[in-house]
Amino acid sequence: MKKQILVLLSLAASAGVALAAPQSFDFKDPKGVNNAQFKLDAPLEAVTGSANGISGTVTFDPEHPGATTGKIVVAAESLHVPNPMQKGHLHSGQWMDVANHKEISFEAKELKNVKTSGDTTTADAVGTMTIKGVSKELTVPVKLTYLKDRLSQRVPNMKGDLLVIRANFEIKRSDFGINPGAPKEKVSDTIELTLSIAGAAPRS
Repeated sequence: MKKQILVLLSLAASAGVALAAPQSFDFKDPKGVNNAQFKLDAPLEAVTGSANGISGTVTFDPEHPGATTGKIVVAAESLHVPNPMQKGHLHSGQWMDVANHKEISFEAKELKNVKTSGDTTTADAVGTMTIKGVSKELTVPVKLTYLKDRLSQRVPNMKGDLLVIRANFEIKRSDFGINPGAPKEKVSDTIELTLSIAGAAPRS
C-alpha cells in the first residue's frame, strides 16, 4: 500500500510538472485583428496611424509568468495612415524606408517588477527594439492576460489557450534615424505606441 501511494504521488507530481510547462504562443493572427497604433502629436500637426502585419512568438508559463520571453515583429509595409500622401512619406527612405527595412521588432529578454493577480500579470519587459536597422535597449510596461481554453472563442473549432499582450510606451524618432531633420514643431520627436495583440497556443 505504501508503495502504491508513493507511485500515485509521483504520477501526480509528474502531471503537475507537465501542466506547468512553458507554452509557445504564436502571434501571427489569421483574422488580422492584432494591431499596433502610433501617434506623433506636434504643436502644428498630429499624425495617427496603425499597423496590422504582426507576427512573433512568446514563451509563457502560467505557473511562472515572470520567465516570459519572446519576440514581436511588425511588417513595416503594413504601417498605415489615412492620408495617401502622408503614407507615401511614411514609407519613404527618409522616414521608415520600408523597401530596405522590412521589419520592426521588440525582443523581450526578461521581465522585471512582475505582479500577478489571477490570470493577469503586469511587468516591465526589458529587451531590444529594432527600427530601420537601429537597435536600442528599452524597458516597456506590459500587461499579460492568460486565457486558458479560450482559443475556440477567437478561432472556431480550434482548442487551446490565448495570451493577450497590451503595452503603451514612447520612443524617440531621432533615436532610430526616422527623419531626424524634421522640424519638431511640425513633427513630434516622441512617438506614442500602443499594442493590443493576442497569441495562440493550439492543442489537440
